[in-house]
Amino acid sequence: MTLASSNAQPGWEGILDKDEAILWQGQPEPGFTFNARDLAAGLFGLVFAGFALIWMILAAQAGGFFWAFGLLHFSVGVAIGTGGPIWRSYRLRRTWYTLTNRRAFIATDTLTSGRALAAYPITPDTVLSLEGEEPGSVFFASVMRRINKRDRQVPLGFERIQDARNVLALMRDIQKAAR
Repeated sequence: MTLASSNAQPGWEGILDKDEAILWQGQPEPGFTFNARDLAAGLFGLVFAGFALIWMILAAQAGGFFWAFGLLHFSVGVAIGTGGPIWRSYRLRRTWYTLTNRRAFIATDTLTSGRALAAYPITPDTVLSLEGEEPGSVFFASVMRRINKRDRQVPLGFERIQDARNVLALMRDIQKAAR
């Protein structure tokens, strides 16, 4: 975490407005997290991979290389079961956060999406929420995503950060100053 008060930070030239100053910078805490959706996917993936493994064992007993066709199904089951937490951990390791006196920035650099920088204005109407303790998450925006054939609002913000309460206080100060 870095506290700063100048917009002369290297790499921010041309991104920040003239009177915009960086108040805080940080990165998510590393590690794996699990939620209810991960548990459901994990159980489904385990059952899927288990059936594929049993099929491969039975096919191998018959002789030949026909059992190898089960490797695809086994791999898919393992990917379904472990993919959510592994992808989330990778994405968070490749994410950086910046809070200015006007906006919240989320920068990412992943193999699938490349480099991206998204800015979200912090206005008096921005709904702020805090989840968890240390590390905690401060949410300030949302996006519609298709999950299990349904469109759902997914919160966006600074996930798994140290000093989440202090960052939330900074955001509330920004809202007060904008009124």
